[in-house]
Amino acid sequence: MALEKTFDAKSAEKRIYENWEKENCFRAGANASRKEAYSIMIPPPNVTGVLHIGHAFNNTLQDILIRWKRMQGYNTLWQPGTDHAGIATQMVVERELAKNPENQTRQEMGRNEFLKNVWKWKKQSGDTIINQLKRLGASCDWERTAFTMSGAPGSPAEDSGNFHDAVIKVFVEMYNKGLIYRGKRLVNWDPHFETAISDLEVENIEVAGKMWHFKYPLQNNETYLHIERDVDSNIVKEEVRDYISIATTRPETMLGDGAIAVNPKDERYASIIGKYCEIPVGSKEHRRLIPIIADEYPDPDFGSGAVKITGAHDFNDYQVARRNNIPLYRLMDTKGRMRSDGAPYKEAASLAVNFSRGGEFSEAEIDSLNIVPEEFRGLDRFEARKLIVDHITDQGLAVYTDKGQPNGEHSEKIPFVEEKPVMQPFGDRSKVVIEPMLTDQWFVDTAKIVGPALDAVKSGKVEIIPNSDKKTYYHWLENIEPWCISRQLWWGHQIPVWFDQDGNQYCAINKEDAQRLAGSGAKLTRDPDVLDTWFSSGLWPIGTLGWPEETQQMEDYFPTSTLITAHDILFFWVARMMMMQLAVVNEIPFSSVYLHGLVRDAKGRKMSKSTGNVIDPLDIIEEYGADSLRFTNAAMASIGGVLKLDMQRIQGYRNFGTKLWNAARYAEMNGAKPNNGNLPSPVENLNKWIMGETAKVLSEVQISFENFRFNDAANALYAFVWGKVCDWYVELSKPLFSSSNTKVIAETQETMGWVIDQCLILLHPIMPFITEELWSSLGKRSNLLVHENWPNYNALDLVDPEADQEMNWVISLIENIRSARQQMHVPAGLKTPLIYQEMTTEAEKTFERNSIMIMKLARISHAEKSSRFPKGTVSVSASGAIFGLPLANVIDIDAEKNRLVKTNEKLIKEISSMEGRLNNPKFVKSAPPEVVNETRENLEKRKEEEAQITNALKRLEEI
Repeated sequence: MALEKTFDAKSAEKRIYENWEKENCFRAGANASRKEAYSIMIPPPNVTGVLHIGHAFNNTLQDILIRWKRMQGYNTLWQPGTDHAGIATQMVVERELAKNPENQTRQEMGRNEFLKNVWKWKKQSGDTIINQLKRLGASCDWERTAFTMSGAPGSPAEDSGNFHDAVIKVFVEMYNKGLIYRGKRLVNWDPHFETAISDLEVENIEVAGKMWHFKYPLQNNETYLHIERDVDSNIVKEEVRDYISIATTRPETMLGDGAIAVNPKDERYASIIGKYCEIPVGSKEHRRLIPIIADEYPDPDFGSGAVKITGAHDFNDYQVARRNNIPLYRLMDTKGRMRSDGAPYKEAASLAVNFSRGGEFSEAEIDSLNIVPEEFRGLDRFEARKLIVDHITDQGLAVYTDKGQPNGEHSEKIPFVEEKPVMQPFGDRSKVVIEPMLTDQWFVDTAKIVGPALDAVKSGKVEIIPNSDKKTYYHWLENIEPWCISRQLWWGHQIPVWFDQDGNQYCAINKEDAQRLAGSGAKLTRDPDVLDTWFSSGLWPIGTLGWPEETQQMEDYFPTSTLITAHDILFFWVARMMMMQLAVVNEIPFSSVYLHGLVRDAKGRKMSKSTGNVIDPLDIIEEYGADSLRFTNAAMASIGGVLKLDMQRIQGYRNFGTKLWNAARYAEMNGAKPNNGNLPSPVENLNKWIMGETAKVLSEVQISFENFRFNDAANALYAFVWGKVCDWYVELSKPLFSSSNTKVIAETQETMGWVIDQCLILLHPIMPFITEELWSSLGKRSNLLVHENWPNYNALDLVDPEADQEMNWVISLIENIRSARQQMHVPAGLKTPLIYQEMTTEAEKTFERNSIMIMKLARISHAEKSSRFPKGTVSVSASGAIFGLPLANVIDIDAEKNRLVKTNEKLIKEISSMEGRLNNPKFVKSAPPEVVNETRENLEKRKEEEAQITNALKRLEEI
């Protein structure tokens, strides 16, 4: 049955994929003909997620490698699955419940009932992204689809498994080794969800803010001489002050100040270091005293050089407070309201002053101390902010500035408040302002397990690509902080620790074991917190392969081969997998890590809903087919490069698929059929040449895949298939198919059939759908293309130097003639004569052997020898010969010159304008990066056009 005129991706892709699944083509070990294993762990998308452009890019690269290795006969596994995504899933289910007013809230229904609803939602909607990955063509072993909560209490039969058991076992073992502990540290706190969150779940957004300047009066109205000096140390101002000035964007945290810090080298404050000042809130007799300390943290050249230290509500302040034994006062409850518990403020403030003067204090004492004055207790933090500013201003303790009047008659004093943009942390899901909060959490003592993860990369046992990301890896791990692994949620792996009535803790696999540890008389209560999803996903490699059982999968596929992921989770996931696997099974989780950036739009801008430039990969697949998107992803995947997704490129690669389809149709119509992989032995130079070109591109693709240079592989295949096969081989073969020599025809049919098959095989990892369709449509096959053997012929064996030289000479001559015709605006359909002077013997023989091809493809009417070129002839060069196109009677030379001159003048103006902008530092600094990059790209394009026109004008001058 003859091929259809076009490839209908929309209908074909679904049919092809269903057939792959029916034939179990993706099962681990399918098509394995060698012992070596190759395995990739999919970065598990959130179970709540849908396919976005980043997923499409990342999974395309994984699929390319797994399909390539499968065709090479490796025992391959691409392990799929999803992450339970604690906070995201809990939020989605709560929203779903809230849609029906008759439903109870999470709190009303209780933990067990709520978790039943989560599992119900997961069964109905949790496979959305899995099905969308299939539309992309992902060839995962879907029968092995894992879930990071499989086997957890309450999980349905379809989510049975031992991932939960692995997570709990690891926690217990690490706890017993002293690698996990419970402690009070500063974390990102989300007041909406009332839980700690990771740095990756925090969005730092620039917003309009204010910087208030306040006076902290010295104790007992004490004064000091405040001296401001210029850079040459000349005195510019002396002032007797009874206060120290600070600036803050968060006045509500002043209530929790533990000290004022100044730099020890700052001469202005040398005389008051060690003295006390008052927090300027409340009446004078009730103001709390805090010490003035010396620390390297404050910058003497920034603002007043003095910094308030609120260790329980600022990450930088936390470090200063820890260094200087400053108490950490928690001001807010879990909802971000000022605390309303505890003893009266007067009593608490008295204790706080005692602690700041060297009195001994315990962590528990400080935590129980509520130093929020009564008038602010229970207020929302932002309501308290406004009230505190008003209180300080009313007492005259704001720093004032002169406000001159327009008529110059007088000025007035006003509070010094700077309106300035500030970076504010927001929860990426709750969209509320995140509060640094001192809370009791569970931590991994990462300092004890980080060493092997560092050594694995430094020794080269694990390769990180690109190399530049190694520095980031080293920096994070060499400066690692304890890892907060607890979350105040219900959906997740509940921490396997029980507490007795006295607060003693018992860590065990289950309650029965905990009871044995505690004794039969102890009344145990389980810690309600769950584990951070990064903890469970950190065990993804071994957890999905059946550990802690000794499984065949662990033996075959662990350590895994390659990890492909975005560079923004290098620390959150990659480094933690390294630490966890090494800590648990003393083995690296993978041998190579390929990191990529975010996919941006065509102008290099980050995609966002607010910008309106978000591209849905499913829309692309619907319109252009999955192969077009996949080829675009591969073509832009340069190591360390900016990933710009351009819809024009996607459309262009769809056209590339059409070009391939048309070449296959041409081959079919001319009797070129598959030959089951047998190497042809052609006589004709054209056929020898294309076999050599095929061998060259195989070598280039092979090297590119091995080195994760997906763009090089894609570009090489594009140039080969479109340029060498479709543009040249197909066209140059037409005279051979028109030959009266049946042997020439048969040879060309055999060679072309082989070449088309090689195109399909080499393109399959990147464009699996169209290649599989052509493979099964062009002839009878013993297997599907997905299981066809990857070629192993050697380029040195197939490249014929003589044929290579001859055909490249022919192609070069045709290209040069076409270029000259195009530059001179010769009508495309018009045939022109070709004249030549002396040729070398070799060039003459080459021309004679290929004259039919040359004249047909270069639109030449006839060729003749001439002792000299007549006026109006454009010269065309070729090795060993000089050719000419007599155009005096074909084009209006003067009119053509005028056209080119005008076009060139316009281009020169545009180039000058763009160069002026790019040479302007203000433009480069202030313009959006995408605008600057676009200007640079346009400048290069204009310069190329200008060079072409200059070359054309030179040609015209010659004639």
